[in-house]
Amino acid sequence: MLITGAELADGRVRDVRVRDGTVDAVEPTNAGLDADAGERVVDARGRHLLPGAVDVHVHFREPGASHKETWTSGSRGAAAGGVTTVVDQPNTSPPTVDGDAFDEKADLAAPALVDYGINGGVTADWDPESLFERPLFALGEVFLADSTGEMGIALDLFAEALAEAAARDVPVTVHAEDETLFDEGALDGDLGGVGTAANADAWSAYRTAEAEAAAVERALEAGAESDAQVHIAHTSTPEGVDAVTDAGATCEVTPHHLFLSREDAGRLGTFGRMNPPLRSEERRAGVFERLRDGDIDVVATDHAPHTVAEKRQGLADAPSGVPGVETLYPLLLESVRKGNLSLERVRDVVAANPASIFGIESKGRIEPGADADLVLVDLTNPREIEAGALHGAAGWTPFEGLLGVFPELTTVRGEVVYERDPVTGAESFGEPVGRNVREP
Repeated sequence: MLITGAELADGRVRDVRVRDGTVDAVEPTNAGLDADAGERVVDARGRHLLPGAVDVHVHFREPGASHKETWTSGSRGAAAGGVTTVVDQPNTSPPTVDGDAFDEKADLAAPALVDYGINGGVTADWDPESLFERPLFALGEVFLADSTGEMGIALDLFAEALAEAAARDVPVTVHAEDETLFDEGALDGDLGGVGTAANADAWSAYRTAEAEAAAVERALEAGAESDAQVHIAHTSTPEGVDAVTDAGATCEVTPHHLFLSREDAGRLGTFGRMNPPLRSEERRAGVFERLRDGDIDVVATDHAPHTVAEKRQGLADAPSGVPGVETLYPLLLESVRKGNLSLERVRDVVAANPASIFGIESKGRIEPGADADLVLVDLTNPREIEAGALHGAAGWTPFEGLLGVFPELTTVRGEVVYERDPVTGAESFGEPVGRNVREP
């Protein structure tokens, strides 16, 4: 494949040749990259070519909850959103805490359209010896408070897990909330009705910002003591981000903590219940400011789908989590279109940085020798985000009605996995080509 006249994130206009799954050449347009006989040529004039996103935090729900999502439906959403590598978290059923559970999940991942990593989890029953024999992407998310799957662990087990990971040079991703600082009284009042009628702001009052900040600091201190590489997941507060920056560690934030706040609770109800919860508008703006200024390493989705029926319960019973893998790039690219973020910053936090932090050097860049994981977008052509036009199994999105810039073409190692006609809107998906990025 030869892609001609594409503008890269840094503003250079280049022709890009893809051959044998990798980027073969990146040359100035009209500098001599002529099409070979039979080679597909993509005229990318007026469009931007970006590296495929590496979403290091998804929950594709298999095994155990395929009615919420499957590797097929989840990876279709990823491909349509420009995500070419996903990293699945361990809180499935059974949880990915031993070698057998890892093997079961790896078998289920075979139909994935995009590349993937599989994380290992930690519970009182975990088997580190068999787990670390497998090609793990990372350990985690290690839960310091219960969330979906009830995998919250005590600090002594956390210390054990850090030591095990450090000995094997495996990164550790941490869900940092301190349950002792939750405000139980916040759930004693009127919690409203079901679904969008629920008083979802009570969930934000319950799982306090202070609980996150304290747990982040504790996780970073424990990581330093064990010499483990700690990465803080879904940081939702400026205080948490600042603690990570001060410690010289890394963190991720989610699109829902960047683009939604407690001011959206009345609209979303239980469809806005997640862990950590939505924060105040002031804190949301503070997190976005830190993203813009370079203090946040990664934007990852914490894609955690549940069905409409499951979310349409009372606040105390509805599960936590929102879908988001398909809207990661579109939401951030809309911020670029509006002038709120630079395109280079977006490229870094969704592609270059996660690939570098987690040691998958063939990903996240458009350079000769890199995997040809490519996304073609037209920044002048946003569209409204509509649940009915998305491809995951959940059937809803917390970002309904917001604008996003969606891909026209997505490739994984040079194979077209998603394509959309910009005029007619007709879509097509390629064959499953996904493989574990930790395997040779």
